[in-house]
Amino acid sequence: MARYTGPVCRLCRREGRKLHLKGDRCNSPKCAFTKKGYPPGERGAGGQRQGKVSTYGLQLRAKEQAKRTYGVLERQFRRYFQIADRTPGITGTVLLQLLERRLDNIVYRLGLASSRAGARQLVTHGHVLVNGRRVDIASSLVKAGETISLSPKLKENPYVASAQAYADTVGRLEWLEWDSETKQGRLLRIPDRDQIPSDLKEQLIVELYSK
Repeated sequence: MARYTGPVCRLCRREGRKLHLKGDRCNSPKCAFTKKGYPPGERGAGGQRQGKVSTYGLQLRAKEQAKRTYGVLERQFRRYFQIADRTPGITGTVLLQLLERRLDNIVYRLGLASSRAGARQLVTHGHVLVNGRRVDIASSLVKAGETISLSPKLKENPYVASAQAYADTVGRLEWLEWDSETKQGRLLRIPDRDQIPSDLKEQLIVELYSK
């Protein structure tokens, strides 16, 4: 499975925003973006003023932000766009819905991991169950009504417990259901655009791929 293996804090600095790729660390003083909120490299060093960004540049940044937020590389991201483009509805919204339905993202949204990268690791190591069956493909799309849980030996894991405690504090999204007794979650429905907590500019992505 292809994935980005470089320093993830560099991605946040390049995009000029926190992408929350390292879980709790992103909310602490140790966050690299908090310390150095300018782009990496010589031209970005010291917070030097950047030139005016073209329309294409804005579209490209919107795409890169989406890819990096969800941990998807170009080839797979383009495939999601092609599916969204063929699906009835607003293409940009459908694209975000597909990304939100990824199994690793659902695991993260349910609070079983503190980051999408951590959620992806749980999935690929075979610790996640969908409707009681082990699924180890992070890009699997969860359907409405399906239940998500962890293998029994992971339910009391300190890392998982910490992530769940944080999710209990901040709350979970309205289109997800969480049972704290059984440690089991469920995708209630496909979310509308205003139910997806993201400031990604999906219309710019559509414009980029539609050229």
